[in-house]
Order: sequence, then structure tokens, then C-alpha cells
Amino acid sequence: MGVSERKLRDQEKIKQQIIDQSWLIVQEEGWHSLSIRKIADAIEYSIPVIYKHFENKDAIVEYFTKIGFALLADQLALTVKQNKPADQQLNNLAVSYWNFAFENKKYYEIMFGLGIPKCEVVNSVKEMKAASDVMMNCIARCMEEHQIDNSNLYLKLKTFWSILHGIIAIELISNQETNPEEVSPILKDAIQGFIISLKYKQN
Repeated sequence: MGVSERKLRDQEKIKQQIIDQSWLIVQEEGWHSLSIRKIADAIEYSIPVIYKHFENKDAIVEYFTKIGFALLADQLALTVKQNKPADQQLNNLAVSYWNFAFENKKYYEIMFGLGIPKCEVVNSVKEMKAASDVMMNCIARCMEEHQIDNSNLYLKLKTFWSILHGIIAIELISNQETNPEEVSPILKDAIQGFIISLKYKQN
């Protein structure tokens, strides 16, 4: 192995140490405790070494945010079964989204620290867009099945996402130490109401 290859391997190893230690801090102390100095102390490197790999703490947060959305997109995509009615798929998506949030609390906290991301942000980050597209395509299919004009598709997507996030955020605050044994009946009721709204023309 040449010198340049060895240096590259060493740099990748350090970057992975930064990522691993950052996640360990988050798991043990929460996102609010994450800092460049704390990471540097933990991996026993100087602060400038951290900055060689991540511009600042926000860059580390962005790294984990993208991972979280990629995981969410994969989980939602696995839920969609093309041979099932769109109504059922939307219910399944809601359950899958709920399960993701409570099985990946730390990721969910960082993904939605500031609420639902704006459309321009979603469209500029492929991991966010992948998760958004799964939900939007399912909503579009439901509207199509019921012959409803989809000119307000983006509004419906934002409504669906807001219902999910709003109820889950409340539950996360209320159940910080434990995971609910089943999906909230409030969420089930809200999603049923949302699905009904997709079946009828708006005045």
C-alpha cells in the first residue's frame, strides 16, 4: 500500500471515529450535549482534526439527519404494496412512520428538530425527498383511485405529514422513557379522517 493510500485510509478511519463517537454522545447524553470539543476529547485528537472532516457541529447534525431520512425512506418504501388499495397503504404508511419514530428516537429528534422541513429543503436533500416521495405517491394514488383532482397534492402531503409528526411529537414528549405498545388511537382516527378527505371533491 502506497503512502497516499495509507493516508486516505487513516483519514477515513478518523472520520468514522468522529461519527461513532458523536453517535455515542447523542445516545448517552442527547443532541444538546454534542460539541466539537467533546468529540475531540473522546477520540483523543485536537479540535482542528475534527474540522478537517466536518466544517462544524451543524455539518455533523446534517450527516445524521440524512442518514435518518434515508432509513425512513427505506422503511416507508418497504410498506408500500402495489397490489393493495391506496387507502390501506396510507394506513400502513402511518403505522410504519409511527414505528420508525419510536424505534429511532434519536434520529427522529434530529430529523425534525425544527418541525416539518420546507419544500425547498426537502427537494434539495435526496434523502428527505425519497421519504417525501413515498408518501406523496401514495396520496396521489389514493386520489386517482377515487377520481379526485390532485392539483392540491402538495397541500395534502403537508397535511398528512403534519398529522403524523404532530401526534408523534406529543407522544414522544409524553413517553420519553418508554415506547407505546401500539399506535395511538388518536393517530388512527386522524389518518382515517384524512383518507376520507381524499375521497371527495372539495367545494
